[in-house]
Amino acid sequence: MRSISQRAYKFNWEKRSFKSGDHITLASSSMPSFPILQRSSEEKILYSDRLTLERQKLTVCPIIDGEEHLRLLNFQHNFITRIQNISNLQRLIFLDLYDNQIEEISGLSTLRSLRVLLLGKNRIKKISNLENLKSLDVLDLHGNQITKIENVGHLCDLRVLNLARNLLSHVDNLSGLDSLTELNLRHNQITFVRDVDNLPCLQRLFLSFNNISTFESVCCLADSSSLSDITFDGNPIAQESWYKHTILQNMTQLRQLDMKRVTEEERRMASVAAKKEEEKKRESHKQSLLKEKKRLTINNVARKWDLQQHRISSIAPNQDRKVSDCPQDPSQLRGSTVSAFPEETGSLDSGLTSALQGLSVTDTHLVEVDGDTLSLYGSGALESLDRNWSVQTAGMVTTVSFTFIEFDEIVQVLPKLKIKFPNSLHLKFKETNLVMLQQFNALAQLRRVDQLTVDPQGNPVVNFTLWKYYVLFRLSHFSMQKINGTEVTQNDMIMAERLFGILAHVASSELPQYRLISILGDARKKQFRYLLETKGKKPGLVNEENSDSKRLVGENTNRATLNYTTRDFYNERLEEIKEKKKFCKMYMEDLVKEATEINMKNEALQKLWPQMFIELVRDAVIEIRNKNSYMKLCLQQITDQK
Repeated sequence: MRSISQRAYKFNWEKRSFKSGDHITLASSSMPSFPILQRSSEEKILYSDRLTLERQKLTVCPIIDGEEHLRLLNFQHNFITRIQNISNLQRLIFLDLYDNQIEEISGLSTLRSLRVLLLGKNRIKKISNLENLKSLDVLDLHGNQITKIENVGHLCDLRVLNLARNLLSHVDNLSGLDSLTELNLRHNQITFVRDVDNLPCLQRLFLSFNNISTFESVCCLADSSSLSDITFDGNPIAQESWYKHTILQNMTQLRQLDMKRVTEEERRMASVAAKKEEEKKRESHKQSLLKEKKRLTINNVARKWDLQQHRISSIAPNQDRKVSDCPQDPSQLRGSTVSAFPEETGSLDSGLTSALQGLSVTDTHLVEVDGDTLSLYGSGALESLDRNWSVQTAGMVTTVSFTFIEFDEIVQVLPKLKIKFPNSLHLKFKETNLVMLQQFNALAQLRRVDQLTVDPQGNPVVNFTLWKYYVLFRLSHFSMQKINGTEVTQNDMIMAERLFGILAHVASSELPQYRLISILGDARKKQFRYLLETKGKKPGLVNEENSDSKRLVGENTNRATLNYTTRDFYNERLEEIKEKKKFCKMYMEDLVKEATEINMKNEALQKLWPQMFIELVRDAVIEIRNKNSYMKLCLQQITDQK
């Protein structure tokens, strides 16, 4: 600050101490113990407007009588604790109390002509009692303990303000300093700056060695049209790669940054970097919008799923339930539903919030391809499998995730999944109502499954102790590697075979041949017929390769009898059977009715036949009794017919 004051006022100080010629007397005991300064007439004439009392070990300000004409007063490097005894120096324009022990600004109310006040390196904690110093041009308060900028708004003529090395955490309350050209705030604890853009004449701002970490915390500086010199060195922001480009792009009027001249090349580079940064921000904003839209859509799908499950749950108590380890009706097992992805909710910035105000959240499904994962949310997402997926995209997908979709609906699109995404190896199920082991049978129709993940949320089947072993047994032809993130070992495969091997054998051996063939696919039918044809032949008639093939085919065929029928398909079959029964019943009723009528006619004929026979014989006898007449009648009938 010494450089600041000297730059503002080029005074040539002649440092004088008390000499033998200076006459000092102490006040009497009835008065306060203040030293009284008296100078000789010669000294008053020689140094009429200035007085230096530097390094005199003073603890108080001496009484200065007869010096009302003084304009410059220096008390540097003493031990003064309070400003006093100078109220009579009303012509004073320069007061230097640097390096003392002053704790409060006071005793200056009468010094209305004061232009320069230097109070650096004291113990002042608050800016106060400057109301009457409206002519101040330079105010130096560096090296004190000030925590807040206040009570300076009336200093409309102040040009230089030094608050370096204090305890400031923020910058504000600067309105009214219309003449301020230099503001020194080095070595504080400042984290944000406000009101600086309201200083119309500010040219130099020193913010070195503070805690400023983002440009947003000092963005008001960009609105200052007069600022030409600024420093941020020693702040966290100065360590950022974008620091210089951002400052120069937003503060185009700067001539110096961190005490270095700004070149045109640096401005051009800043402009290029700013454009790239703006593009990055737009892309980031776009991604944030997409992420938030995804979250809102998923929550909407979750709400619809919850409503659907609550409706099913409200119906279930009114139905008879069978006590079984494997419930037959998935709608009867439904745990508590949980709102989807609560960890993604959170506060959004104002720009993103305003952009989301017009965002539609009426979507009831979501399809997302992220890297090698295809995520499907809501039953409507299953329709996406009918799209014309590009070969590259479809080939990249190795993981398919189903969320908030009934498993029975998923079963219906598994053939499409096998065709559209041939490289899918990992299936994930969350909130899909997997409630019984039989449902895993449906996955056997896929081409390959290496990993299976069944989330406990919304899938009660994972509460069954042996569900993993059943999956390994039923889908053994896939040689599965992981289930719910856990590696599958050879011991797991052996245990699965021990637990459920007999189940497949019983299922295949107890079914009639026609029924077994009806539930197998075309390929399995050929395999089954092959088994029947080779059954009973001696081992020597079949080569080793066919023997191994027969063994594998037999295992797969046995397991193929463990299939799964969805509720919808089962209901359709029931409706079809009902229609057939109804048709058969009507057909049989018609047959019975027709047979009854025929029988009734036959009984009536049997009753009438004897009398009819007699009448026929009588009529014949009467007609041929007169042979000639009968012959003429016959000839006449023949003639009439011609």
